[in-house]
Amino acid sequence: MALYLKQSAIIFGFSLLGEALNRLIPLPIPAAVYGLVLLFVALCLKLVKVEQIDKVSSFLLTILPILFVSPAVNLLESWEILAPQVLSISLLVVSSTILVFAIAGMISQLFCRKEDGNGNPS
Repeated sequence: MALYLKQSAIIFGFSLLGEALNRLIPLPIPAAVYGLVLLFVALCLKLVKVEQIDKVSSFLLTILPILFVSPAVNLLESWEILAPQVLSISLLVVSSTILVFAIAGMISQLFCRKEDGNGNPS
């Protein structure tokens, strides 16, 4: 039980830092993005180890689909407003999804390529 509380505190602490940055920096970036970037940097710098957040993060990933139910219901309630633009919205969603997949794939490939001392992929 204490393990889960500690891991939750670490994750929610980074979310809180993201909220603080969102209030301090006047950019149109969601607080959750700030928090995720801070957590990513902390993981890369080994300030936070994966083992320190693995159980709770796995649980959060497991329940992630449930978190989308409420926004989906809100979209259905606003159908009268959205119906005239459903084609343009669909094209935007599909094209942005493909773009995000492509960029994420390229970035993942960059991270996966490791070089030895001579600059050759290992």
